[in-house]
Amino acid sequence: MSGPAKVPETDEIMTLEEVAAYLKVTTRTIYRMLEENQIPAFKIRSAWRFRKDEIEKLTKRNGADKRKRKKARSR
Repeated sequence: MSGPAKVPETDEIMTLEEVAAYLKVTTRTIYRMLEENQIPAFKIRSAWRFRKDEIEKLTKRNGADKRKRKKARSR
């Protein structure tokens, strides 16, 4: 019998506290983002979990959106 399967790093699962630390915000901010459907997540029983690759996509997408808005304002 083999041990638990190794999860590829791209499929890394993060806890709410880990996501808050990764984004450098409070856990309350993450809860607010969840309430407003601003962050992709899923629940295992009562615990929120996040896929790291989806969080990274979110940060890249939001960074691109911010740059677009800044360019539009400077015109």
